[in-house]
Amino acid sequence: MFTPKYPPQDTAAVPAPTTVQVPAVQAPAPVVSAPVSQRPALQLTPGNALALAAGGGAVVLVVGAVLVSMLLAVAITAVSVAVTAVVLRFLITDLRKGR
Repeated sequence: MFTPKYPPQDTAAVPAPTTVQVPAVQAPAPVVSAPVSQRPALQLTPGNALALAAGGGAVVLVVGAVLVSMLLAVAITAVSVAVTAVVLRFLITDLRKGR
């Protein structure tokens, strides 16, 4: 029940190995002066720099707006809980006085 089910193995014929002819004359090895990076070079043009700065500024503004809105939500909740506590305190004192 819990044993894995494996698919059947391939029954294709294995191709025969082929022989490769090696040339008798070998080319001289190229002279390598310095290691070359495989990554493309980053071209920072004024347009790219401006786009990067604008993108970073936009990210900062969005994150700042989200954080400020969360802080505002917490502050509004705290004020409403405080007002509710004051109202309940007045109601309880009025009940104790018998009004």
